[in-house]
Amino acid sequence: MISCEEFFKILNEHNLTFFTGIPDSTFKSLMKFLTDNHRENLENIIACNECEAIAIASGYHLATNKIGVVYMQNSGFGKTINPLTSLCDPEVYSIPVLLMVGWRGEPDKIDAPQHKKMGKITLPLLETLQIPYAVLEPDIQEIEKELSKALLYFTKKKGPYVFIFRRNFFQDYEMKNILSNKYKLTTKEVIQIILESLTNNEIVVSTTGYISRIVFEYRESNKKDHHKSFYNIGSMGCASSIGLSLALKSKNRVIVFDGDGAVIMQMGAFSTIGKYSPSNFVHIIIDNEAHESTGGQPTNSTSIKFIDITRASNYKWSAKVETKEELLESLDHMKNRNGPILILIKTKLHSTSNLKRPDKLPKEYKEEFMKFLSDLC
Repeated sequence: MISCEEFFKILNEHNLTFFTGIPDSTFKSLMKFLTDNHRENLENIIACNECEAIAIASGYHLATNKIGVVYMQNSGFGKTINPLTSLCDPEVYSIPVLLMVGWRGEPDKIDAPQHKKMGKITLPLLETLQIPYAVLEPDIQEIEKELSKALLYFTKKKGPYVFIFRRNFFQDYEMKNILSNKYKLTTKEVIQIILESLTNNEIVVSTTGYISRIVFEYRESNKKDHHKSFYNIGSMGCASSIGLSLALKSKNRVIVFDGDGAVIMQMGAFSTIGKYSPSNFVHIIIDNEAHESTGGQPTNSTSIKFIDITRASNYKWSAKVETKEELLESLDHMKNRNGPILILIKTKLHSTSNLKRPDKLPKEYKEEFMKFLSDLC
């Protein structure tokens, strides 16, 4: 493993000091380092999604003639295919950008099921796209050697170049400036209160990361109702759109548990939900102002007025919650209201750990969920 300081020093020597992207657990320590060390020679912009990050790095190059570094998980790399091929490619605008891609689901390594396919095709996909890459080793001399190849490519071809990172590449980094917020409710508390308030006929969709794992753990501890939940363990940002279709095709109320990072990734979904306005749609955004499952990096939620945006998008009722009393009051108010409904719940950071993961294959849970839906008809 290599320290974050050593890695940044190598990049800094070659004027690679502008970072943007979506946090990934592969880079958990590096993300903490970047958050801690925002200064004149280190700029870091956490984007809403990977596609936007490529565009930000492209704008940086156009403005400065320098090269931006974009970090992401390989699951998010698929989003970047459009801007990489139609914006940065040497046959189009020829914009150099250095991508740092975390390799989840690496073949022959144990990982969560949602990473398996992308892990298998990550390298073949890069070859299909004709984007040069290197699987980086945590060795200073090797990093400098591979970086020299990338810089030479940027000079000659001026296109994207990818560094692939395996897990455990970086040494642990202890943050000096621990991120926190003022809120009292925990995500676990919120989900428990809401699930216990339901009538047992609701359809539940939960977003990727800790939120689905908390819903799963609640179902597991109560030994019931896994079949009434769709655990959206991958495809970050898609839970509300899945919930929209379910609401349009069912008379039962649909509860979507979403997170601030996931919502920000696909904010256009608000407009689609508002346009089709299913009266049985309830959107719960649990906002701890961070990408908690990848290390607690900040999201942009502190600058977003979710209530105003959803009202402007034709949601019928909304509430912002910071306390247990406000949450209970909002849940009571929404019982006789038509949707789309939004409840924005502000929660504290660093409130969950050692959460269980679903222990069956995703398609097994899907089959049980679909049977539950068919039995409702």
